[in-house]
Amino acid sequence: MRHDNILILDFGSQYSHLIARRIRELGVYCELHACTNAKEAIAELSPKGIILSGGPYSVYEKDAPHASEDIWKVGLPVLGICYGLQEMALHHGGKVDQGEHREYGHAELIINKSAGLFDGLPESTKVWMSHGDKVHEIPDGFCDIAHTSNSEHAAFANVEQQLYGIQFHPEVSHTPLGKTILKNFVQGICHCKADWSMGSFVDEAIQRIRKQVGDGVVIGAISGGVDSSVAAVLMHQAIGDRFKGFLVDNGVLRHNEAQQVMDRLKDHLGINLTLIDASRLFLDRLKGVTEPETKRKIIGNTFINLFEAEANLIEGANFLLQGTLYPDVIESVSFKGPSATIKTHHNVGGLLENMKLELIEPLRELFKDEVRALGLELGLDEESVYRQPFPGPGLAIRILGDITKERLDMLRQADVIYIEEIKKAGLYREIGQAFAVFLPIKSVGVMGDSRTYEQVIALRAVQTTDYMTADWFPMPDEVLRISANRIINEVHGINRVVYDISSKPPSTIEWE
Repeated sequence: MRHDNILILDFGSQYSHLIARRIRELGVYCELHACTNAKEAIAELSPKGIILSGGPYSVYEKDAPHASEDIWKVGLPVLGICYGLQEMALHHGGKVDQGEHREYGHAELIINKSAGLFDGLPESTKVWMSHGDKVHEIPDGFCDIAHTSNSEHAAFANVEQQLYGIQFHPEVSHTPLGKTILKNFVQGICHCKADWSMGSFVDEAIQRIRKQVGDGVVIGAISGGVDSSVAAVLMHQAIGDRFKGFLVDNGVLRHNEAQQVMDRLKDHLGINLTLIDASRLFLDRLKGVTEPETKRKIIGNTFINLFEAEANLIEGANFLLQGTLYPDVIESVSFKGPSATIKTHHNVGGLLENMKLELIEPLRELFKDEVRALGLELGLDEESVYRQPFPGPGLAIRILGDITKERLDMLRQADVIYIEEIKKAGLYREIGQAFAVFLPIKSVGVMGDSRTYEQVIALRAVQTTDYMTADWFPMPDEVLRISANRIINEVHGINRVVYDISSKPPSTIEWE
């Protein structure tokens, strides 16, 4: 089944992916493509409308990006956002230049005329502006439909040609009625049906997998995280036991984690999953290693060697499953300028070239929240679907300094207690990531009548939507008090607990 869809052309805005998310939330399928790839994307998707994103450039500069002429020739409705509005104005003969005053932050939008784009909106509404340039003269055939105190052409339209431009960003949460504006364009002006759902996605994805794989065999490394778990369940539903998954216990997983993943995916859902206990091998190679990047490389290289050895034992294996998500794809294909770099996905960088396997990525069209919805649709339990991210190097980068069995045991116990108390308080789903860190220092303490000199645990919790930036979570005093008290009393060798209140940037979420 082919869905009605919208093509979003990316001019390098930090908000481009949010446009795609908002439209998906409306039940309409869309894809984000580089602005330089317009002709090919139109041919591939046959969209019912086009959106031009914002961007960090000035449209009148020599090296500014411009979309292909094709977008103006196909007769589709076009919505230009910020830079996209200026691109539309410039192409059709309008005048764009620096504004006398820059406009960043909230502005009051006064609507002159609905033109279909502002149906259902009040006469004035708050919007989020982020621009230094402005349209000084709109093109012939266009009319103003909204303004602000700083932008007399904050929105314009050529209704006959179905061309619309808005200077503000409807995709961000700071524009409260932005989703209504996008809905008016996508469903009202472009006449897209809202038929994009996880239920329809499952059926289509299974058909695509079966067509790509045929009678072949698919292998994949499963970490227990939401992406790899959902990908594994989907693959199992598509081809059954011809999907062969491997879970590697690298010795730096959390308490009882390997067994929990096996219980959840193999025993409960029937996935063909093999546990490789390589904890001794990993810990031997990590002995005495304190430098964080060296820890990562040792764990990554050891994992690849193990996975390749196991894969070579699987007769007829010709596909490799990866849980690549749409943000990874966007980072690879969107317009980022000449210094663009392509992200290496997960822990299997270099694996494909050596193993000569065809890559299969059934989640590459989805955002993280859509993957969670898909997991629930496929029958995964909520605890698995809403599991917080866990780094590939595991506890190795949450123990600062040497990694020893004694330190791992202390950290695992402290981490379990901390997460238990967060869940008891009903806060787990509000936090992007929460964990304990073992610090390579000792401090003086008093227990009973005795003086102690023991280890320190740091607790970390952040709130974030994209993990590119994060703020420390204001953990309630009672949760911190109970967590610290339990850790000090129940974990032998710990006599002090501290709470990390640094944000990203300047800090990172993990300590190493």
